[in-house]
Amino acid sequence: MGTVFSRVKLSVKQVVLLIVFMLIASITQMLLPSLISKMIDDGVSGGRDGLIWGLAIAMIILSLIACAMNVLGTNLSAAITTKFSADLRQEIFQKIQSFSAAEVDKFGTASLITRNTTDVTTIQTFLSMLLRLGLLAPMMAVVGLVLSSATGGETGSVLAVAIPVLLIVSTALIVGASRYSIRLRRKIDDINQLFLETLEGVRVIRAFNKQETEIDRFGVTNEETARISRKSVTIAGMLFPVVQMLFGITTVCVMGVGSYFVIKGQMEVGALVASTQYINIILLSIILMTYVVSLFPDAYACMKRIADVLNTEVSIRDYAKDEPEKTCKGTVEFKNVTFAYPGADEPVVKGISFVSNPGETTAIIGRTGCGKSSVVKLIPRLYDTLFGEVLVDGVNVKHYKLENLRELIGYVPQKNVLFSGDIASNLNFGNESGSEAEWKEACRIACASEFVEKKDATYHSPIAQGGTNLSGGQRQRMAIARAVMKKPEVYIFDDSFSALDMKTDKELRGNLKVSMGEATMILVAQRVNTIMDATRIIVLDQGEPVGIGTHKELLKSCGLYREIAEIQLGKEAVEHEIAGV
Repeated sequence: MGTVFSRVKLSVKQVVLLIVFMLIASITQMLLPSLISKMIDDGVSGGRDGLIWGLAIAMIILSLIACAMNVLGTNLSAAITTKFSADLRQEIFQKIQSFSAAEVDKFGTASLITRNTTDVTTIQTFLSMLLRLGLLAPMMAVVGLVLSSATGGETGSVLAVAIPVLLIVSTALIVGASRYSIRLRRKIDDINQLFLETLEGVRVIRAFNKQETEIDRFGVTNEETARISRKSVTIAGMLFPVVQMLFGITTVCVMGVGSYFVIKGQMEVGALVASTQYINIILLSIILMTYVVSLFPDAYACMKRIADVLNTEVSIRDYAKDEPEKTCKGTVEFKNVTFAYPGADEPVVKGISFVSNPGETTAIIGRTGCGKSSVVKLIPRLYDTLFGEVLVDGVNVKHYKLENLRELIGYVPQKNVLFSGDIASNLNFGNESGSEAEWKEACRIACASEFVEKKDATYHSPIAQGGTNLSGGQRQRMAIARAVMKKPEVYIFDDSFSALDMKTDKELRGNLKVSMGEATMILVAQRVNTIMDATRIIVLDQGEPVGIGTHKELLKSCGLYREIAEIQLGKEAVEHEIAGV
């Protein structure tokens, strides 16, 4: 809780004002039974009509004041809690934006979404009840105890027993329910993760006729969640019946004790009526407090989960000192780099060294899962090296401010992500002030003009979330055009030509070679045809470089590269090329 409220502050002025509203509301409400007592004992018994009408008008005024204070308090508490939840969501979102890929992997996408939506809403609900009922109920209970003692002290002994019993029973039930709250939140994360996977993989699931399998898998998790929720709700649900039972018993006892003292002449009828109402209000206040407290276990579990996010140490930070002077421009260098994903048993990349100079293309190829994409993710510091150095423009990437480093790089990831909006807004991700002429040039280079120009609204045609209204090849070309718009010093293409046909692939690479000028290109590819013209090709096998050189050099010197080339190009074509070396 401390972490959440230290990051997002409540307005002290608003809370104090709310306390004033609630205090006035509670005092005015609690004065009513005393006036009723006076009306019965002095007005009705004495036949004083004027007193009765005067007290009635006074009670109406007090009720109106109490109503006004409650309305003002409700509006103010709503303003406080909605601003609090909005600020908390903003804080979580900003924190997640600072996460490296390692932190996102640690929590999982579904869990982060849940924490920033459902968990914040749960906290908001609890805080809203706390600021309204949690402030009003204790005030009413305290004022009620004072006035009850003043009007009918003889019945106070009943409360001396009833209140401790109520508190003990409610505390025991709340503690029991709280045991299941955190477990329930974890299961909700699991459900969200399964649901997200199913939505993202719906085409694959249908293609393999695995709908029933996924339904069964979801059903198991859903049933486990329901079981935990059922236990939590059952224990919490016992709270109100038990409290109501104690409420009823207490009322009967108060009436019995009060009637005895009325018969004995030691207590007025009006005082008994007032005392009964006060005790009912006191017990009602305790029930309201119990309700607020019953929301606490869920809210506490959510606060703890959010605190885990906010307290997470970000593994990739801005360089604290001034950036060193660059010794060159457009150069990427790896010096004996080794990298392992957090929690992995062994490195995924081992001992890679190379230098890529301005205007050069460095290609990386190898079997699936050999660490190709992992290598290029180290350049923009999506992850950090375990050993060794990655240098851009002669400066270790760890010595850059992240914004300055990434400003130098045009990155096209393996999974092409487009954002909801239109084609122009997606292109402007690479250049916020991009003009239509620049959009056209970027699309021409990326071979995207052929489908963009055919759309009715051309560059203002809508893009669905994730680019789902475009084909795989169209999304890939749009992602390349977005990187081209940036005009960076270093281009990184992570298997970014895989969805293109051979003709488009060749044309696009030709356009890039002409347009990139002195920029450096780092290219991850599966197809030999894509990288044949590269300045150097790095062949990876299980994360280690087993060959570095040109296409023709590697055909002769690297067995793995030759094997890949023979599979893709044909053995005879490869032998012919080797013979021409």
